[in-house]
Amino acid sequence: MTQFLDIPIDGFKPEMIKKLKSKGYTINRYSEDILDGEFNGTDVNIGMATNNNKVWRIAVMDANYTDEINIKIRFNNLIRQFMNNERYVSEPDSTIAKYTIPKDEDISYEITVHKKRYEAIFYQKSIKYDSLSRELERKKELLTQKDSLNDKEFKILQPLIVELVTESMNSINKPVWFMIDEEYGKYRILMYYENEYNKADGSGL
Repeated sequence: MTQFLDIPIDGFKPEMIKKLKSKGYTINRYSEDILDGEFNGTDVNIGMATNNNKVWRIAVMDANYTDEINIKIRFNNLIRQFMNNERYVSEPDSTIAKYTIPKDEDISYEITVHKKRYEAIFYQKSIKYDSLSRELERKKELLTQKDSLNDKEFKILQPLIVELVTESMNSINKPVWFMIDEEYGKYRILMYYENEYNKADGSGL
């Protein structure tokens, strides 16, 4: 399941708050449901959403708003950080080109006039995914030095390949995404770590 600071996003809210406090976060003076602290070099407020009393989302909100120039730099830096982090997979190779904000783009105009939403999504890989990937590469090296596998080699590796693909598909249920939030001409980043397994699916309607 999705993790935030190596904490599984699961369980009851009081338990999650306790775990976050053990990481150095403190209760916000205005709300017992919000924690304050630093994340990825930025002062943030942390909140959470629940379904059937179980946490399914951690929301990480910049504590301070900034101007248009700085928010573009921050947004683009986050994209590069996620792209370079081996714990995450993304959409196809066009992710940077798709999400990166050009230097000359007027985001205030785009948000106000075109209602453009600046957001990017990534998917958290599991530890199991990484171990399976390493095991597959190791076995491929033992079997062949060629670029492609023959039928016999493929059959040997097939169970491992199927398991790896399955684990990769599971990452879709562990999205981490962020967006630019605008208020009166000032901007901040909102980031969400979500456990789709705990999310409401309409079964109780």
